Amino acid sequence: MLRLLVLVLILANGAYFAWSDGWLRAYGFAPAQQSEPQRLAQQIRPEALRVLTPTEFRRVEAQVQADQVPKECLKAGPFDDAQAAVLRRALESALPSGSWQLDSVTVSPRWIVYMGKFANAEALAKKRGELAAMNIVPQTVGNPDLEPGFSLGGFDSQAAANTELSRLMSQRGIRTAKVVQERQGGLQHELKLPALTPEQKGRLNDVKPALAGHPLKSCG
Repeated sequence: MLRLLVLVLILANGAYFAWSDGWLRAYGFAPAQQSEPQRLAQQIRPEALRVLTPTEFRRVEAQVQADQVPKECLKAGPFDDAQAAVLRRALESALPSGSWQLDSVTVSPRWIVYMGKFANAEALAKKRGELAAMNIVPQTVGNPDLEPGFSLGGFDSQAAANTELSRLMSQRGIRTAKVVQERQGGLQHELKLPALTPEQKGRLNDVKPALAGHPLKSCG
């Protein structure tokens, strides 16, 4: 009886081994396959994975933190060739490469109804107050050669500026304004600071003298 029991156990173990190892798959007896070859196929260069050293990890962590710092986009211009050359030298000294760009832009000529030049800041402020009393809001001129002064309107043609000057003289009593060309048309340059960090923004004081009076404005 004991021999029979041992023989049955041996046959049962052999049958289980044959079933679990897939030897009976051709006869329809085999466990369900658990492998997922599609997951292996989806792996992208697993051999390229490596563990970072502490120094490399700190470098990556510092880069991630730098990428999370709020950034600001500023622009200024347009600048003629001579102004752009001076500005380029200032930017190269103050800001890292890649943090700024000088793009070539085609600008149209522009005429303004102009008041100025005033003798000093006091005279400028007095005239601004007189215009405010007339509900006229003067604008900053875009040409530093016209400072101190301001614009009562900008136009793409001299004829349009002359028409506005005539209207201001007849309807608003303006007597000391005139039409001047604020800028020439043609190929010029525009400064763009696409992702300025707070630390880089602090260095702009070294660049401002080279901006030729052009204000830095938001790219938006």
